Order: sequence, then C-alpha cells, then structure tokens
Amino acid sequence: MSAPRDRSLFRGRAPGEVAVVGLGRSGTAVARLLGRDGHRVYASDAGDSSAARLAAAELAAQGMSAEAGGHDLARIARAALVVASPGVPPTAPPLAAARKAGVPVVSEIEIGLHYLPQLRYVAVTGTNGKTTTTALIGHLLRALGLHAVDAGNIGTPLAQLALGAEPPAWAALELSSFQLHDTPSVNPTVGVLTNLSPDHLDRYGDVEEYYADKALLFRNAHAGSRWVLNADDPGVLHMARQAAGHAWTFSTRGAPRAAAALAPLPGTGAPGLWIDGAPLMARDELALLGDHNVANALAAALAVYVADAGHQTPDARARMAAALREFRALANRLEPVGTYDGVEWINDSKATNVSSTLVALQGMRKPYVLLLGGRHKGEPYTALAEPFRRVGKVVLAFGESAPMVERDLAGLVPVERMGSDFAAVIERARELAAPGDAVLLSPACSSYDMFANYEERAAAFRRLAAGDAAC
Repeated sequence: MSAPRDRSLFRGRAPGEVAVVGLGRSGTAVARLLGRDGHRVYASDAGDSSAARLAAAELAAQGMSAEAGGHDLARIARAALVVASPGVPPTAPPLAAARKAGVPVVSEIEIGLHYLPQLRYVAVTGTNGKTTTTALIGHLLRALGLHAVDAGNIGTPLAQLALGAEPPAWAALELSSFQLHDTPSVNPTVGVLTNLSPDHLDRYGDVEEYYADKALLFRNAHAGSRWVLNADDPGVLHMARQAAGHAWTFSTRGAPRAAAALAPLPGTGAPGLWIDGAPLMARDELALLGDHNVANALAAALAVYVADAGHQTPDARARMAAALREFRALANRLEPVGTYDGVEWINDSKATNVSSTLVALQGMRKPYVLLLGGRHKGEPYTALAEPFRRVGKVVLAFGESAPMVERDLAGLVPVERMGSDFAAVIERARELAAPGDAVLLSPACSSYDMFANYEERAAAFRRLAAGDAAC
C-alpha cells in the first residue's frame, strides 16, 4: 500500500492509523476512501448485525482492519485521527476514549469535504425541516440543470461522492448538530438555519450545549459568506447576529424586509410564495401539508436563488417554480399513505421531538386521532395540548413514554394510554376515527423502544393502516 499522499488531515500530528467509528453507509464509505488513499484504517461498530458484519468483512478483504460487535478502545486512543459516523453522539465510549487521549475527532463530512475541495454546497441545519429543505434544495439545483446531489444526513455520504470518478459540482448537505460538532472546516456556499427548539436532550447536557453545536454552522463565517435565516424565529436571528457575511431571511408571518415570504398575490389576493420582491408561485400549487413546509420551500428557493447570480434570471425563477410544483412529500414526513373506509392515514414517523410534532398539529385541518409515543427524549408534551384542541379528537399514548404523555396531557386533552403492541394501537385508532377524519402518526419520540428506527416504525404503520396484521 502506498504512503498517504496528504498529511493535512492529521492537524499537525504525525500520520498514523485512522479509526473509523461506525460501519453504516457513511463509515464504510469513509473507510474505503481513506484506504484507497493509502491510510491505515481500523473500522469498528458496536452493533453485531448481519449488515455490520458484512461491512467489516468487505473492508477486511480490501486490506483494512475492521470488526463488528465492539470497539478496541485502547487502539482508538492510539489512533492519529478518529472519524465519527453520523448518529454517533460525542459521548459514545470510542469518541470519549479518543478525546481523553487527545486524539482529534472529525465527522465523515469533514473527510468528504477534504477530498472534494471544488464542491459548492448549501449546508442546512436546524431542529426541524432539515431533511425536507435539503431535498428541496437538491431538487431545485437539478431543475436548473446542475449536477447536484443530496448528501450528509440525507442521501449519499460525501465520502461516497469523493470515491466516484466524476464528483458532483453541487451538493445539498444536511448537517445534524453532531456532525457540526466534528466538522471544523464547514464553509458552505450558502448556510441555512431553519429553526431552533430543544432537542436531543437525552444526549446533550442541556439546551445551551445543543444550541452551541448548531452555532458551529457559522464557525468559519467571512465577509463573502451567505446565510439564509428564519425571520420568524428569534433564536435563529440571535444565533446568527454576529456572523460575518450577508444574511437573507424568509418568513411565513409577514416579517419586514424578508427576502422570501408568504404574501398575497397581485390581482387575486390569494397567498403566494415571493422571492426577492416578486411572486414565484401560488401557495395552493405547493403539494405539501402545513405552513412549516411553506417555510421549508421558501428557505430552499431563497438559498438556491442567492447561491449564484445565474440562478436569478427569469428562466431560472420559472424552472424553480415548476420544480416546486412537482415536489412531493418525503417518506415519513407528513406523508399521506392511504385512505381506508374514508379515514386518511398520515405518516409523520420522522417527527421524533416535540417541536416536530407541534408543527404537524398546527398544519392539520380535519379531525384526527394522534398516535404519540415511543422512547422519551426528555421534553414535556404539554406544548402539544393547545394546537391539538383545535381539531384533534383523542391522543393514543403508546410505548415507553406513554406514562409521561398521559401525565402531561391528561386533563388538557382526551388521552388513552396504550401499551407497546403497535397493532393494538392502530386498531384502536381505527375504532376511534370516523369517515372524514385522519389518523396521524407524529410520535414526538424516538422509535428505539419498539423499533430499530423511525423507518421501521413507519413501515409498520403503513402495513397496519392498510389492514395487514403482519407487523
């Protein structure tokens, strides 16, 4: 194996073995990228699933050291660099061992950016709306004829792009707070901050610590930086107030001087999406539920618009409007999955915190049964009572968090406490919902008490809603 051609990854330390923590898509891709470049790699995963074992075997076949089912913490502490896969919290034992030993820890995003120096990217973070906004940005960039991909927490790992023969010119890059924590070189073409509210309090000591990681989006701000900010969120504006560069704002509530806004269209007075003082499209042409998705569309269109002067022509505006009209809800995000016996079933399994569920409830327009529960993440559920009372019928509290949901909401709204049999939860929802109603899965909790992830929870919801008892 040839010697590594680039030592700048090691931040002044002598080159040595790189430890990759996590053997999912991102971890496997970054291990392959580093191995291809001549670095010695040790990759490990605490999980012992068949997928993790297969990934370890494939890396071993390529000359790397890899194991599933545990980490060699002493070996990680001797590494020259540690790369954390998405979803591995900073407090995880291998990362804690690395930091205790003074070993630099970076994200897979950091390695990907290192190997893609020409990449232009729009980085999106915030508590909610990141994935939809990122997907919209990628969709709009491609509508303009650009070679663009969705990456980061959505789509393809950056390291996988760097392995390709023809890397893209643009990326829509979703960044979690954990990824920002370990991506010191983040310096986007445009940075987007969608909103801020407490989250991940099961992994962060307090909300200030969580917000501190979000603020790292601005860590390399300079005079030429471009920021797209939510003018309706005072916390967003406060966080970005001292960031160098130029900021544009979006608003669905009539914030003054917003560059992208929801406002009446000339002639009809119907609500429409405006960009840079001119109408882009009618609101009812956007096939997404809820005003929060209008905010996501405004943020995405504005970010693409300000990313390059070539995106501001009449033709570019027309292409973006057409692309917004054809965009459909992402899976697991206020996704209609079917209407059965006159009842609409809506899958919002990705709503794993209270603020995500809050915006879902604010967007509901018909009576509904709410499925709320899972693994508790440390937030009270009381904020959901007021928006639920508007058209909600009953809350079905399920999973580990059911006692906390019942404690917080009983007496404020109708609540029935269920157990951890998801089929029974769905059957009870079916009994309670009348034709013309909806059943909304927007759990405000993680899925890990009953399911491997929120996708598995959503798949069970789809099958059971359709009447399939095979969960």
